[in-house]
Amino acid sequence: MAAKKPRTSVYIDGFNLYYGALKGTPFKWLDLRALCQAYLPNNDIDHIKYFTARISARPNDPLQPARQQAYLRALSTIPVVDIIYGHYLSHKVKARLANPEPGKNPYVDIIKTEEKGSDVNLAAHLLHDAHLDRFDIAVVVSNDSDLLEPIKLARGELGKSVGILNPQKKPSRAIVPHVDFIKQIRPGALEACQLPESISDEHGVVRKPQDW
Repeated sequence: MAAKKPRTSVYIDGFNLYYGALKGTPFKWLDLRALCQAYLPNNDIDHIKYFTARISARPNDPLQPARQQAYLRALSTIPVVDIIYGHYLSHKVKARLANPEPGKNPYVDIIKTEEKGSDVNLAAHLLHDAHLDRFDIAVVVSNDSDLLEPIKLARGELGKSVGILNPQKKPSRAIVPHVDFIKQIRPGALEACQLPESISDEHGVVRKPQDW
């Protein structure tokens, strides 16, 4: 009789995944379930939780929210995927120019946009699910060292295995000693794990954005 596959829950920091592995590539139309299955072929993936925030239009890219909404609709058609929302905050701050002109003010006003809530939400869900014994193995798709404490608690206090799928170029030195395994997300896997260009849902058909 074949060995039972371990129950596995995946926790994806959408911001970390996007800026670490997807921005500037043609692989943004990513099938999260296919990617997880590619890296975890011997696991029974019960749940994939995707932590993100809805973005706002910018003057130089007014269609950015529409592209994101199309992707979120596409993800919602995958049965094991849940989307958990944080929020973005934008505010004006002063920043120093790297190469200011002599005699001129080296500081300029910039709009700083920060994602709020996703890392806290991910940590809360990871620990809550571990406490309720909803998985044997948790896999975190992030390289954010802020997640070190919930990872240590899930392993040390709740007896769960925790692994990392790393979307960044180099793994966090703070996290590496405290996980059971770490796997690097490669461009070849991203390319191989794309959603169909058009997907039907309860509202009709959602299509991959043309410039993706």
